[in-house]
Amino acid sequence: MTQADRTARLVQHARTRHEQTLERARAALAALAASGGTVTITALSGNAGVSRSWIYAQPELRDQIEQLRSGPPRTGPSDRQAGSQASAESLRRRLALAHQRIQQLRDENRQLQQSLARAHGQRRAATTSQHSL
Repeated sequence: MTQADRTARLVQHARTRHEQTLERARAALAALAASGGTVTITALSGNAGVSRSWIYAQPELRDQIEQLRSGPPRTGPSDRQAGSQASAESLRRRLALAHQRIQQLRDENRQLQQSLARAHGQRRAATTSQHSL
């Protein structure tokens, strides 16, 4: 078998595998849409057994996901409100944690600046004492 034959077979195998994966993702997307659940790339990734980065590289799937997301609003406001409330609370918690981390970094920065100033002072004092000898 020549190198060209092997290359052609590899290319054909890659195409076939891509088409099979795409079909699996389409079927998973249809199942997600039929279930009435939230259609997300993460959900599709888990259901189809593919990576999120692979889905992002498939414009057809991304377009279908966007169409499903922008479809008519659901009539169950309780689900939507509960999700929004949890999301808002999650954001508040993340913001509070970010503020704590910023304060920790400011404190650490202040300590490092003081240590650096002391080290510069000690070096200057050492240099001065050596020159006076």
